[in-house]
Amino acid sequence: MQDDIILKISYRLKEIRKDKRITIQELADKAGVSKGLISQIENNRTIPSLPVLMNIVQSLNLDLTEFFKDLSSKGHQEKVFVIRSSEYSPIQKEASKGFSYQRMLTRNIQGGPVDFVLLELKKGARRNKMVVTDAFEYKYLIKGRIEYLIEDKSYILEEGDSIFFDGRLGHNLSNIGDSEAIMLVVYYFISND
Repeated sequence: MQDDIILKISYRLKEIRKDKRITIQELADKAGVSKGLISQIENNRTIPSLPVLMNIVQSLNLDLTEFFKDLSSKGHQEKVFVIRSSEYSPIQKEASKGFSYQRMLTRNIQGGPVDFVLLELKKGARRNKMVVTDAFEYKYLIKGRIEYLIEDKSYILEEGDSIFFDGRLGHNLSNIGDSEAIMLVVYYFISND
């Protein structure tokens, strides 16, 4: 499965930072950006501008050519994709206990990257704080019962329900059911131009 280049960049940044044993705060200080921005970039919650990306890459003491090597998608563009469950890759969006994300597919669709993720929430799982994402978010509840808090309004979803919202609004998610919850999540990233 070929991920979109923008999402590959965020994972490469995180991987290199961890390999070099640099904290998020240390990288943010060197790059002249906030710790929160580095975290959002690494967790696919925002897409950095080119100058910010260049500062981050240089702050990791990397040559730009070296960093971007092997990131491009090669070959012809497929028109039909079959993605086997064994090909889903675990990803970490944030450190929330009981949240387990699996990336199913990422593609660049006219206008910007789209990320398809399967999210499993253990019974009682909840975030401790509101999050924001530079994306429109669509969630389809496959199994369970969840509560979404978007800004100051609560939305209860039952199996088969879905929700669509602007992820730039502060939001939080809790599994309020009696068992594990499973959601199909689609992020349509918003360009920060």
